[in-house]
Amino acid sequence: MRMFRRTGALVPAAALVVLAACVPRAPNAHAALPSRDVLTAEELKQHPFTTVLEALQSLRPNWLQAHGTDSFYTPSEVRVYLDSNELGGPDALNLVQLASVVYIQHYDGVAATARWGVGHSMGVIYISTHPANGPI
Repeated sequence: MRMFRRTGALVPAAALVVLAACVPRAPNAHAALPSRDVLTAEELKQHPFTTVLEALQSLRPNWLQAHGTDSFYTPSEVRVYLDSNELGGPDALNLVQLASVVYIQHYDGVAATARWGVGHSMGVIYISTHPANGPI
């Protein structure tokens, strides 16, 4: 009988713990944290860069580096997209003027391959010039 009395007292305490864990967080609790995978126009305007290549070399140089090797004969490189149109490799970033950019988003190899298919194993740098489209 004593055993039932002890567990009977634990049930309300356990219910309180479960309810406390279910309390919703404050809205937009994570909205203030900057994403390391996205550069916005506001962030880019704080610096005197003219091209996307200059900005990335300074602010996110790791986006431009190949991580690992997928082939010794024809190694892949990071692919660049401008509004869903493929521009090529990292050298294409020198052609895009920063004044028209709304955001730049980096995809790692796994996410890029899932979205764009084979040949994107080193990742994608996606540049958007349309304000209606948010980071993908």
